[in-house]
Amino acid sequence: MTNRTRRMPRLLSMLLAMAITPLAYAFDPFIVKDIRVEGIQRTEAGTVFGYLPVKVGERFTEEQATQAVRALYGTGFFRDVRIEVENDVVVVIVDERPAIASISFNGMREFESANVLKSLAEVGFAEARIFDRALLERAEQELKRQYLARGKYSVEIVPTVTPLERNRVGITFDVFEGDVAHIAGIKIIGAKAIRESELLDQLQLTTPGWLTWYTKADQYSRQKLQGDIETLRSYYMNRGYLEFNVDSPQVTISPDRKEIFITLSITEGEKYSVSDVKLAGDLLGLDEDLNKLIAVKAGETFSAEKVNSSSKAITDHLGKLGYAFANVNATPQVDREKKTASITFFVDPNRRVYVRRVNIGGNTRTRDVVIRREMRQLESAWYDAGKIQLSRDRIDRLGYFQNLTLETPPVPGTPDQVDVNVTVQEKPTGMINLGAGFSSTDKVVLTAGISQDNIFGSGTTAGIEINTGKTYRTIAISQTNPYFTQDGISRSTSVYYRTLRPLSINTGDYRIKTMGAGMTFGVPFTETQRVFFGATLEANDIELYDSSPQRYIDYVNTFGGRSNAVIFSVGWSNDKRDSALAPTRGTYQRAAAESSLFGDLRYYKGSYQHQYFWPITRSLTLALNGQVDYGKGFGGRPYPLLKNVYAGGIGSVRGYAGGGLGPRDSKNGDSLGGAKRVIANAELLLPFPGTQQDRTLRWFLFTDAGNVYADDENINLGQLRYSAGIGLSWQSPIGPLKISFGKALNAKSNDRTQSFQFQIGTGF
Repeated sequence: MTNRTRRMPRLLSMLLAMAITPLAYAFDPFIVKDIRVEGIQRTEAGTVFGYLPVKVGERFTEEQATQAVRALYGTGFFRDVRIEVENDVVVVIVDERPAIASISFNGMREFESANVLKSLAEVGFAEARIFDRALLERAEQELKRQYLARGKYSVEIVPTVTPLERNRVGITFDVFEGDVAHIAGIKIIGAKAIRESELLDQLQLTTPGWLTWYTKADQYSRQKLQGDIETLRSYYMNRGYLEFNVDSPQVTISPDRKEIFITLSITEGEKYSVSDVKLAGDLLGLDEDLNKLIAVKAGETFSAEKVNSSSKAITDHLGKLGYAFANVNATPQVDREKKTASITFFVDPNRRVYVRRVNIGGNTRTRDVVIRREMRQLESAWYDAGKIQLSRDRIDRLGYFQNLTLETPPVPGTPDQVDVNVTVQEKPTGMINLGAGFSSTDKVVLTAGISQDNIFGSGTTAGIEINTGKTYRTIAISQTNPYFTQDGISRSTSVYYRTLRPLSINTGDYRIKTMGAGMTFGVPFTETQRVFFGATLEANDIELYDSSPQRYIDYVNTFGGRSNAVIFSVGWSNDKRDSALAPTRGTYQRAAAESSLFGDLRYYKGSYQHQYFWPITRSLTLALNGQVDYGKGFGGRPYPLLKNVYAGGIGSVRGYAGGGLGPRDSKNGDSLGGAKRVIANAELLLPFPGTQQDRTLRWFLFTDAGNVYADDENINLGQLRYSAGIGLSWQSPIGPLKISFGKALNAKSNDRTQSFQFQIGTGF
């Protein structure tokens, strides 16, 4: 009898049994002599053996056969599984599912392919995975979901499966994106206490307007709608409506899938006031301190914002005492008859913890010590939430890192310890500038500069500046060590040589040569404030020509063309910004004074600058800047022209040319600068579209004001020049970059205007 003849009776009996009871194989138990696998192409035989409940030499039953078939089906690797018996040999016959060899997209412009492939992998559809029709449908739905989130409701997606060799398939999605569906109308039904128009102003979603092409606020998404519902809830809860509720929103779309209509049905409820405020729980004997942190008062209208801020203030206070896991829950007890609510703050400080270790990560160039010396939370000390936040701000203000995260995970296995994990993403802190230019006045101009804010990862700043222009030539070497001493005293040194020949109608008006060397120390006396003092030795030489300004001729005739001076300086700064790279909140103040008490010059000069950053929304920041400079001569001498200040251009009043404001020479119209200056700037900062990963790239609307006044003039605010415009700022790899397009609003005949301006290496 042949093998095939001997195998047929058992196979027929198995098929008959399967027809009666699925996966039930009718054969007599036997001792397995061998196991063979047929039909595999990519799957390892060992994978199949691992799912079989029997080995060679063991007894095999039909229950085990049913179990094996189910297990192999459950892997998802196979479309068909059969078990046959041949002369006490178990034969496993499988039909493998194909593998996905490639996934591609045609016609997709809204998304990057790499990002879509990543999202499809999260639903189990990716290259090298087993192909399954159910997974293909899931991938198609996921792709549609992403388009619907962008408001493209007319999108059509057609998948094509192409068989390939070695039991593989290629998947191609043909995408017809269609147009974005815009919100044509939003209605709020049930609003009685507050006008519907006022409520609509609170929503992020809106109907098309003049700026919605940029904000995309007229494009519907479920996430935005849920956020708007929570905004409405907060708006009502902050005004005492404790029982406010939003029914299921109704979203309809027009037949052509181009317009969306949203209807929100709300129930306002009654307005409640606060009848009583209490503290409960484990107060640690801090009742008096915690009560001072509660902003909610009896008799006031209930405000969820005040309740939440009070809970946070108590949590933060406990965090500063080492209770990292403190819990504060505010529970209102409502009296519907009296329309009042009694609020109880339940305090659970949990356990007090201390910091085991401070771990630094992500810094490939910056040394650990540069980051650690900014930490105010120490290892083996009690956890202090205030010091941890201060540490984060100090590290961010270094300006060396593009992104910074600080986490405090608990230490596994210990109930009273946490680690502080600081992870940074470094940004280029070096700058090399090489450039060449040509102008009718300067001819060929070569510029070069190299600076490093974090040289060799040490936190020290060093730089060399070279400029070969005919108008302005410079060579300067500077170095700053922010930790000259371990206490944080900084030291800055500089050596420079400059020549200045102002640009005018007549070339060769005058030339100023300046050579100097100086040293400045900075002493911190609080976490944000620092005092500076230093001295500079400076030598100046003024060369005059026939066409020199009369003011310079008079100055040289009186005091001579050469002057030496010892200039003493003192200053103060207070930096409370949340970031040095892209501040969104906080203030920065700087005051400085310098005076020459010895040598040929006798003068003093003072300046004060104040910056304020206010986050209007999560993405909008209002930045304000004000600066005043005042100089005066003494000892019978006028204020030296060499120390004049100028206004105009980026950094002062945009829309006017650099040095385009203030006094001018009567002979040739040269800008002379002045001893006094007033500058005021306002910027509305907005994130640039599509640059969520780079917080430093922002565009802004601005308005500026300012002017310069001569030594013998008084500051007259009625003579301020104004401008307004639009611009772009970016912490580029080659330095801080600002581009602006401004319009001078009240320029006078002797002012020089300039609409488009571009500068690298400037601040506000």
